[in-house]
Amino acid sequence: MVLSKQESTKLIDSLASPKAVARNLNVTEGTLQVWRSTGRYDLPYIKIGGKVMYRISDVNNFIESRLTTHTQ
Repeated sequence: MVLSKQESTKLIDSLASPKAVARNLNVTEGTLQVWRSTGRYDLPYIKIGGKVMYRISDVNNFIESRLTTHTQ
């Protein structure tokens, strides 16, 4: 399957770096690294070579899944 330039750009635009995700979740990049290595949270990521990226839709779903209305 070959993607058009527009389709390829759309996929790339929908990815976020660990730095951007960490900033938005108010955690450190190191915390994201721990989550990835331990599987502590179900936050999918993409790894190509040594580079890690997150789909923005997965980050949004992760945030929504953490929504609570009371303490437990």
